[in-house]
Amino acid sequence: MSTTPTTRTWLGLWVLAAALAIIVIDGTVVGVALPTIIDDLGLSLTGGQWVNSLYSVVFAALLLTFGRIGDNHGRRRMLLVGVAVFVAGSVLAGLATGAGPLIAGRAVQGVGGAMVLPATLSSVNATFRGPHRATAFGIWGAVLSGAAALGPLLGGWLTAGTGWRAVFWINVPLGIAVVVAARHLVPETRSPRPEPLEPFGPLLSALGFGALVFGLIEGTTLGWWTPREALQVGRLTWGPDAPVSAAPVAVAVGLGFLVWFVLREHRRHRLPHLVNLDLFRIHTFSRGNLTAALVQVAEYVLIFVLPIHLVTGADASPLTAGLVLMSMALGAFASGASARLLARHLATRRIVQLGLLLEILGMAATALAIQTSVSPLWVAAAMLPYGIGLGLAAAQLTSMVLHDVPVAQSGQGSALQSTIRQVGAALGSALGGTVMGLVLAGHPVSDAPATLLAQACGVALWLATAVLVVALGLVPLRRTSGGHVE
Repeated sequence: MSTTPTTRTWLGLWVLAAALAIIVIDGTVVGVALPTIIDDLGLSLTGGQWVNSLYSVVFAALLLTFGRIGDNHGRRRMLLVGVAVFVAGSVLAGLATGAGPLIAGRAVQGVGGAMVLPATLSSVNATFRGPHRATAFGIWGAVLSGAAALGPLLGGWLTAGTGWRAVFWINVPLGIAVVVAARHLVPETRSPRPEPLEPFGPLLSALGFGALVFGLIEGTTLGWWTPREALQVGRLTWGPDAPVSAAPVAVAVGLGFLVWFVLREHRRHRLPHLVNLDLFRIHTFSRGNLTAALVQVAEYVLIFVLPIHLVTGADASPLTAGLVLMSMALGAFASGASARLLARHLATRRIVQLGLLLEILGMAATALAIQTSVSPLWVAAAMLPYGIGLGLAAAQLTSMVLHDVPVAQSGQGSALQSTIRQVGAALGSALGGTVMGLVLAGHPVSDAPATLLAQACGVALWLATAVLVVALGLVPLRRTSGGHVE
């Protein structure tokens, strides 16, 4: 059977990329609009925290479960249902007149996003073969990396132009277009040997990853040990008088559930289970996932600290901050889409190494630009090589991680990779906020001197540079040829 994709197959890939872009952008688009949302709806600080973080928490909690369901019942079907659920959540959020409906809408969006992401990646893995897989993963990885950086720009532009509700309403026509196109262009794939799904494993997974990601995201706000802000869940309040903050408790509870989940999955090896832990025996899968997680940590340190420096320290507008981040997105889109040409001349391992070297160079240049008080234009120029490297590394790491995963388990592999990256993103935001807090030494961000704020952001970026150096040392695979593992 020919492995050459048809025009219809390539068009289907771009539909998958569009679906991926919508849900990834939604993870970062709300942050810029949040102050306006709080003022308009009269939200409390706790309500604002839930609006900002609940999407990521629900998203991470359900990825594994929906990845397996997509394997069993059809990945295109999961994609279509997921986009429909995401659009429904966007409508609910766009119509919200108070905290409850808005938070509920964000939760529904998270459910839809958790359906969509593994379905897109496992569909790519099941559809493309041979040298064309590098190109397909290049496009998918570039969208994954670049779309996150477009969120703040889109959020600032929509909020300033038409109001914060447009941040949610824009998903409706885009989602409908994706559903119509996917029905005609994305082929249906599923596991030839569906495995039954028992309920307790997904519950443990959801509780574990949900609590872990929540704790990492909210640690900077709630306090990493001593309570700084109250956390309110319904009628329950975890106040500042508590002996310990809710964030480390959530992290500990999440890790406890995950340990329970892993031990239980291991014991149920020959019984219905959620995850095949033998996937981690695959060298490319285990080390590739760790490398990808570190790349994600560094990216989200940058996405967290750079807008703070530009808007608060350099007095730039949110739209300017978004435009600066767009240079990273443009670099990622350009380099990810060029994977086909690079794969003809460089082995996969070399492409990843080249990408990580460019990321290290760009991150270090951005740290220097921030600490020398240059204009935002120079910061954007410094970030361009980082974006190019991010597109190269993220795309080929995705290819390497899934290369040896059986197609029948591509949904599991895709969901595991996506979940690990989501945890890396949450850890990156937490790391950026924690480092800045230590350098600021009690100064509120809004009142900190510009030089001290620049120093805090710079230290966080230097730490992100060190994380990328570690990632470079972990690049898996000894030999590749033509972009494929030998």
